Amino acid sequence: MLKGIKVIDFTNYLPGPFATLRLAELGAEIIKVEPPEGDPARHTGISKQGNGLVFLANNRQKKSITLNLKEQEGIDTARKLIANADVVLESFRPGVMEKLGLGYEAVQQVKPDIVYCSISGYGQKGSLCKLGNHDLNYMALSGVLAQFKDKAGKPVHPSITLADYIGGFAANERILAGLVSRALTGKGSYHSISITDQLVSLLGNHVMVEKETGAGTGINVLNGSIVSYALYETMDGRYMSIGALEPKFWDNFCRAHGREEWIQSHFSQSVESNPIFQEISALFKSKTFFEWIEFAQKVDCCMAPVLEIGELNENPYFQEKELIFASSWGDYQVKMHSDLEQESIVPPPQKNEHKDEILNNILI
Repeated sequence: MLKGIKVIDFTNYLPGPFATLRLAELGAEIIKVEPPEGDPARHTGISKQGNGLVFLANNRQKKSITLNLKEQEGIDTARKLIANADVVLESFRPGVMEKLGLGYEAVQQVKPDIVYCSISGYGQKGSLCKLGNHDLNYMALSGVLAQFKDKAGKPVHPSITLADYIGGFAANERILAGLVSRALTGKGSYHSISITDQLVSLLGNHVMVEKETGAGTGINVLNGSIVSYALYETMDGRYMSIGALEPKFWDNFCRAHGREEWIQSHFSQSVESNPIFQEISALFKSKTFFEWIEFAQKVDCCMAPVLEIGELNENPYFQEKELIFASSWGDYQVKMHSDLEQESIVPPPQKNEHKDEILNNILI
């Protein structure tokens, strides 16, 4: 779909590389511009072979060239790369690309129709824009982290960097919109992605509910407060999710267990003082995790197991789609687009691996 589109990727670590990996799977050519020492992600989460796992997971299908942007030669080469490209993606602190002479206005001089996207924690302007922060900070400030609390009300430290991934998705959205706009108008465009702002955009329901009711945990029926939309522990200490919001699904669940009297308690509270909740909890604890998985596959009641990461590639659903696959270079990778076949799958590049090829293909 994006064959013929060339992206110059100046980003490191996760949000930008995740975004360009998704574009690469759509057919775009990704030229990864790394500093002389390489993307720091090459040293984040070290594998048994000494490679950075974060880098390996997010940089297949790309080409690498190292440029020293502290020297004029590196900046001149970067300009030549951009002059032959369609998209620029960068994630430096606000103002850095401008100081290098590689900001949007300067780039327009060499490529007027460029689609230029900047990813940052707090945007390019404002009182916080120059501060260094990471995923956890963006989640905290945005209000998203407050939606993950234990029973004591303490925020739970997430083990997935949601903010980074959301930032990557948002960058792709704007890049693709920019490409469509260019096809329609012939003009390029600039896009500033604030990761924090993108997280806040997820909270439309929550903000409205809080302003109307004072409740800070969103829509009542979706936050675990009712018996038909909740997590339940099994006999062996695992967990199942049930999301039987519609009457037909709740009916199916109740009737499958011969407990028609539960049907009228569809939206009752999931609190210990509710005898129906106690009975449902006891029912879940009467069967093992795998017994409940078998039940969920037979009874249409919006139920799914809470799987661990190591169980994904053994699950029939993921096996059917080959979402997680053993790569030819010896690790496990995750597809970005499950419905698209890849003509070839290229391993993450060695640092500066494609220097000669890239330089030979740019206009001098």
